[in-house]
Amino acid sequence: MKRFFLHTTFIILTLISISAKAQNKIGVTNLQCEMLSNPEGIDVVQPRLSWQINANVSDVKQTAYQIIVSSTLENLNANKGDLWDTGKVQSNASVNIIYNGKRLENRQNAFWKVILWTNKGEIQSVDKAHFSMGIMNYADWKSTRWIGYEKASAGDSISQYSKLSARYLRKEINLKKQVKSAKVYIMGMGLYELYINGNKIGDQVLAPVPTDYTKNVKYNVFDVTSQLKEGKNMLGTILGNGRFFTMRQDFKPYKIKTFGYPKMALQLYVEYTDGTKEVIRTDDTWKVTTNGPILSNNEYDGEEYDARKELKNWNTTNFDDKNWFQAEYVQEPGGFYEAQMTPNMKIMGEVKPISFKQTPKGTYILDMGQNMVGWLQLKVKGKSGDKVTLKFAESLQADGSLYIENLRDARTTDVYTLKGEGEEIWEPTFVFHGFRFVEVSGFPTKPTLDNFVGKVVYDDIKTTGTFESSDAVMNQIFKNAYWGISGNYKGMPIDCPQRNERQPWLGDRTTGAYGESFLFDNQTLYAKWLDDIKNAQTADGGIPDVAPAFWRYYGDNVTWPGTYITVAEMLYQQFGDKKVIEKHYPSMKKWVVYMEQNYLVKDLMTKDKYGDWCVPPESLELIHSKDSARTTNGELIASAFYYHLLQKMKKFATINGNNSDDIQYYDSLSERVKTAFNVKFFNASKNNYANNTVTANLLPLAFGMVPENLQSKVFENIVHEVEVTYNGHISTGVIGTQFLMRTLSEYGRPDLSYKLASNDTYPSWGYMAKNGATTIWELWNGNTADPKMNSQNHVMLLGDLLIWYYENIAGIKSNPETPGFKQIIMKPDFETGLTFVNASYESIHGTIKSNWKKTKNNLQWNITIPANTSAIVYLPSTKVSAVTLDNKNLDKTAVSYKVENNKLVLTLPSGSYVLNVK
Repeated sequence: MKRFFLHTTFIILTLISISAKAQNKIGVTNLQCEMLSNPEGIDVVQPRLSWQINANVSDVKQTAYQIIVSSTLENLNANKGDLWDTGKVQSNASVNIIYNGKRLENRQNAFWKVILWTNKGEIQSVDKAHFSMGIMNYADWKSTRWIGYEKASAGDSISQYSKLSARYLRKEINLKKQVKSAKVYIMGMGLYELYINGNKIGDQVLAPVPTDYTKNVKYNVFDVTSQLKEGKNMLGTILGNGRFFTMRQDFKPYKIKTFGYPKMALQLYVEYTDGTKEVIRTDDTWKVTTNGPILSNNEYDGEEYDARKELKNWNTTNFDDKNWFQAEYVQEPGGFYEAQMTPNMKIMGEVKPISFKQTPKGTYILDMGQNMVGWLQLKVKGKSGDKVTLKFAESLQADGSLYIENLRDARTTDVYTLKGEGEEIWEPTFVFHGFRFVEVSGFPTKPTLDNFVGKVVYDDIKTTGTFESSDAVMNQIFKNAYWGISGNYKGMPIDCPQRNERQPWLGDRTTGAYGESFLFDNQTLYAKWLDDIKNAQTADGGIPDVAPAFWRYYGDNVTWPGTYITVAEMLYQQFGDKKVIEKHYPSMKKWVVYMEQNYLVKDLMTKDKYGDWCVPPESLELIHSKDSARTTNGELIASAFYYHLLQKMKKFATINGNNSDDIQYYDSLSERVKTAFNVKFFNASKNNYANNTVTANLLPLAFGMVPENLQSKVFENIVHEVEVTYNGHISTGVIGTQFLMRTLSEYGRPDLSYKLASNDTYPSWGYMAKNGATTIWELWNGNTADPKMNSQNHVMLLGDLLIWYYENIAGIKSNPETPGFKQIIMKPDFETGLTFVNASYESIHGTIKSNWKKTKNNLQWNITIPANTSAIVYLPSTKVSAVTLDNKNLDKTAVSYKVENNKLVLTLPSGSYVLNVK
């Protein structure tokens, strides 16, 4: 008996030891509120909380959680959840847990942590997370006045080429007690920089994110406790123009929207150590001047800065502002005040120039080596009054000078006038440029590469994806896509960063947003953009082609406005964001009904606007194809896409759970559309649609409109067109390319998808790269088809390429049944011609890795599955004896598997594995 007791005790102690070792390798990380890290000033009354589990051991499953939310850090440390304590909740959910505690009040601070139970034991977050509430009600901005200066100054121009000097505002305050905490709430239109006692607050640039300011205005919140002291303090702001005082004034007012002169409203909320509080607000005691160094700031045309006019110490208490004006009370913008729930832009990197060449006229051409978006910082010495001019462009002419025709009327020029005080370092404040090349003129000495640094600017979001393969062309395309996507993130997804456009066109992101989500954590950016689209919807239901509607393009069609629906689905699929569907469903349905009532004739959608935009022309010299055999019928496109969107709306109605009438409506309408579509467009004798373009056949096949017994016949026509008619090259435009790569792979021709992806002859993505592109062009033949019409940094032609990279080649796909990568489908197409692929993606549950390499006799596949998830893994064999898992025969492991469609299908828990298939 004694021996049995000792033996049992040994086993228990051993198990405890093993469990303790496991716990040392498991942690809770990346605590987020509304998918933001420690956000200040949110306005979501029931915010969603999320976390990740990091583990260096396999098969980690969360079984329960406890969230503790406290009003003070002291309470949290004592595990006192005076705001919310969930208790132990039996659940494996770790994403978007909705706060359900005490009502969160204005300016409420909340500190939180999570305790988890897993199948390996209990763990808790080491880091304490924090969020604070913003100003929740419009009325709480009472007595906070909008101030500004609503006049043009000497040198300003209210014309097509608008020129307006920056507004400098300051206010001295006296804090009579010791400060315990302080926060600033600021709305600075169109752009602002904030200073306290001479120090810039925050590392953001070009803030806040742009909106239609008549619909909504975003405020930013900063904790400035460490910047304030008892006694005198100075608040200072600079206001730039941004999209508020728009780039083209007094020009095409029927198209271009403008909002007025720059203005701001600000609150400084101070809590003293004795418990008393004070709110300092913008009013007419603030002082303002336009007589500062920023003479002009125009997103299209550039920034002019005269360092001789710098206002030394203007943002400190040591400054005499007797020559400044009293700030004026001005009208508010008109939009509702909202917390900004997506990050501002930031300097996200630097690019060093690679070469300098002098031109015959004595200027210099600087080559950054990369088409980038941001600006140039310069270092210069010279005399007071010397003027350095920087002109930006994407490419050069044959003689080595800048090519600027594709910029249209955007002047893209920064001017810096020296003050003559030793080495001067300058970069612009309120503009950005899309450029690879810079013409430098007026430099007082012979410049060197060390005089310049490129600053890369885009939204402060994480890079989540990596990809490399055995194909150099595909790798370069991926790099080009990365630079193009990031550069066009400007608080909204814009089409291009260089010419006089830079608009958030919906059609560029219909499927593109999905592919982008593998490279960047773009959830909050696109959630904000859905709000922009909703706010741009007309009272009768119409949705514009551009949102925010800085350009008024309300023309009605299906493929551009339909982005409203496809982006919402992307956010649900990739991030598990159900909230966007619940929030936007009524507006989406309103648009669906609007289109039916206005344009559905005999069950076909008759309104199309853009066709299959930017089909590769038959000639390298053409901008748009003139060959009718390449043009897809607009009614076919509109009707197929409308059917496609109806299927998504049915899915949304199902997710919302209480829309049986709506489901019946979508079912009935989509069935009518499908029937009418096949009657009108299907050619039974040829088994193709309309004029047999790839897009004409592809859309109904991809959308499930083709009768099952005819699908293989229709697909054969697609293959024939790609392989024979177009000699293994792409022939689709913006619409068809959104479904091309995946459909070819899913119907058994991944090799053909690979050929399209790896081509470097016209038309192809590789052709762009081969001809010097370091981003993605607007036109397939952008170097030859009247280059003045070609933006050299556009992402709309990517289609579903990046989705195909990750889902079909790397095998990283979220199971639609478990959105947000709770379960991963890992089913690469190994038979493409590639010999290796190495990809990773940081999902909301953690990092997924897929690294496979093929030799003549073996496939080795290293995969990583995040903790608290699982994966369905497909292997290209039916022989169990041919497979090893971590050097063990598959049938000797505890892994479950089956044979399905000539593949071995494994279900793997979290962990890192090495699979070999002979």
